Amino acid sequence: MSQGRRKHSPAFKAKVALEALKGQETVAQLAARYEVHPGQIQAWKKALAEGASGVFGNGKDQKSKKDAALVARLYQEIGQLKVEQDFLAERSGP
Repeated sequence: MSQGRRKHSPAFKAKVALEALKGQETVAQLAARYEVHPGQIQAWKKALAEGASGVFGNGKDQKSKKDAALVARLYQEIGQLKVEQDFLAERSGP
C-alpha cells in the first residue's frame, strides 16, 4: 500500500528551502536526504524567495490594502445613509 500524503511543518519547509537556496548541495541530494520530491523542494525554494520580502515589510502593504478597502466600504455606506436620510426628510414634509 502507498504511504499517503505527508504534511510537513512550516519550519521543516523553511529549513529545506534555505538549504536549497544556499546551494551547497544539489536539489537531488537534498531530496534524497529529506525524502522529499525534488519538485517539492523547488516549489518551497521559490515560495521562500518570493515571500522573503514580507519578512522585512512587516505587512504594511497588506495592511494598507485592507485599510483602503475598509475606507471605501465605509464611504459607500455613508453615501447610502445620506440618500436614505434625504429620502425620509422629503417624505416627512416641512
